[in-house]
Amino acid sequence: MKQIVLRAPGGLDNLALEDVAPPAEPGAGYITVRLRASSLNYHDYRVCAVEGALPDGRIPMADGAGVVEAVGPGVTAFAPGDNVVSVFFPDWQTGDDRPFNFSTTPGDGRDGYAREAVTLPASWFTHAPEGWSHEEAATITTAGLTAWRALVVDAGIKAGDVVAVLGTGGVSIYALQLAKAMGATVIATSSSDAKLERLTALGADHVINYRTTPEWGAEMQRLTDGRGVDIVVEVGGPATLAQSIVAGRPGAHIALIGVLTGRAGEVPTAALMAKQQRLQGLIVGSRQHQLDFVRGLNALNLRPVIDRSFALADLAEAFRYQESGTHFGKICLTI
Repeated sequence: MKQIVLRAPGGLDNLALEDVAPPAEPGAGYITVRLRASSLNYHDYRVCAVEGALPDGRIPMADGAGVVEAVGPGVTAFAPGDNVVSVFFPDWQTGDDRPFNFSTTPGDGRDGYAREAVTLPASWFTHAPEGWSHEEAATITTAGLTAWRALVVDAGIKAGDVVAVLGTGGVSIYALQLAKAMGATVIATSSSDAKLERLTALGADHVINYRTTPEWGAEMQRLTDGRGVDIVVEVGGPATLAQSIVAGRPGAHIALIGVLTGRAGEVPTAALMAKQQRLQGLIVGSRQHQLDFVRGLNALNLRPVIDRSFALADLAEAFRYQESGTHFGKICLTI
């Protein structure tokens, strides 16, 4: 079978396609999955693009979707022919014992899904949403579950809430779709008027160009008649957090997900305290969260937005396309 590995010292030019033996037959508690798709996330890009981030020979990609080909003794949750999707933290099955690094994440601390087949514990997967393509299913492992946890698990979204989503990446668009499906009002931002038109077509109630309106937090206050938004899906980090605090109502929930504008910066703690807001950091979610998410998706009428798909052998090209920032929604690999 074929797989992609990252050769030392790292960087996109050192992603290499290899021919290797297929995986072993599944033992007790294991399944063999013929992988059909993956999807790109900022995390995947960072660990592949930054020299020294991964050991020599690591197989990248946290997201994997495909078909069960064989099950080992004792496996009752899956059967051959089932469509499945990987989980981001295989060792975080349920409960509150949350991982605080990526040492157990496929494509980072262990080998990932840029390959044609795997034999792994059945607990590393869930069923895919009913009727979804493999490319669509691959988007839920990281981006989709992050949006679900931010809105549903942590913020407890309810009909009538006002949600702010920043930009047009995978998490933000998922959050827009989920919030609208749950009866919320959504205010979305982008630096591109063309992308703002697409956000409106997806259901955004209000859109703001943050380049022409740099004080977009105040604009969100204006759009809510001075009340402020209930939930902010904060993917920017240091350069956007201050505006997110301005945008939020007293007691708002700010889900700190991304570090697109840097890994450290000043936090206006006095404003956060005065408005009694909750700033919640999060990294994806547990397998139980994903089980709940898939059940929710089976009841909701939405599909992820896929910008473009690349072949497995073109992973480096896919990352360079991601790097350009021109995409809208998810970039996928078809395996």
